[in-house]
Amino acid sequence: MELRQLEYFQMVCRCNSITKAAAELHVAQPSITIAIKKLEEELGVTLFDRTQRQIILTTEGQVFLRRINDILSRLHDATVEMNDYRILQKGSIKIGVPSTIGAFPFPTLFASFQKLYPNFKLTVVEAGSLTIPNYLERGEIELGIMITSTTSTCLATVAITTGQLLVCLPPGHPLSALDAIPFTALRNERFVLLKEDSYSRQLILAECNKHQFNPNIVFSSSQIETVRSLVEQGVGISFLVDEVAQKHGTIITRPLTEPLTYQIALAWNKERYLSKATKLFIDFVSAN
Repeated sequence: MELRQLEYFQMVCRCNSITKAAAELHVAQPSITIAIKKLEEELGVTLFDRTQRQIILTTEGQVFLRRINDILSRLHDATVEMNDYRILQKGSIKIGVPSTIGAFPFPTLFASFQKLYPNFKLTVVEAGSLTIPNYLERGEIELGIMITSTTSTCLATVAITTGQLLVCLPPGHPLSALDAIPFTALRNERFVLLKEDSYSRQLILAECNKHQFNPNIVFSSSQIETVRSLVEQGVGISFLVDEVAQKHGTIITRPLTEPLTYQIALAWNKERYLSKATKLFIDFVSAN
């Protein structure tokens, strides 16, 4: 059994496709097919149900995947740890950041960290606040900056900042005459929201449910600038974190009469090995 076979198997499971796995790994598709066939022969079990049109794991395949994920995760951690001993003043961190936080406060944190540690490299993976915990649990990223209320038991967090969601209105909207907007006044509005994996969207939908109405969502986007532009053009209203919303002078922002608060936190998987670079970034954020 070769490490390459295990990596091929894991990627096929992750992509649910041999073709996509081959593209991700930059190898020929037949190489993966042959490697998995040899793996099955060596194990004496069938890992994939080939009677279906899509990749489906057998029961044996599901058990094997859990074991392989753990093995490859530990191997990755061991490699990172050894690299830490080799390079003490350099390092890299893969960090998950939602588009909302990509505008604030991540750029400020990143710039300050880079001034102190110019040899450290931060790679950003853009994902929603509800997706980032899954990436952390699977070890696909080392850190995540996210809007959060509760987190998985395997995650540790340190708070960065708190605030509230503001209602974003187009210029001249009747509700802009109010100092604060009751949520019930939004019942007949068209909503422009961030996509499904954003925490702010889930917060808004929960509030709609609380007030017993289904929102008329006319557009969803992962990009704040798209949301802002659509609001400005009168397509609908939206909700953005205060620090971001108040930077866009072309739209009107108002608080809710019953504020919807948020917390931005740095999170990591406390059950995984943390590289020196990762620990350094955690310590930096904790001290600021």
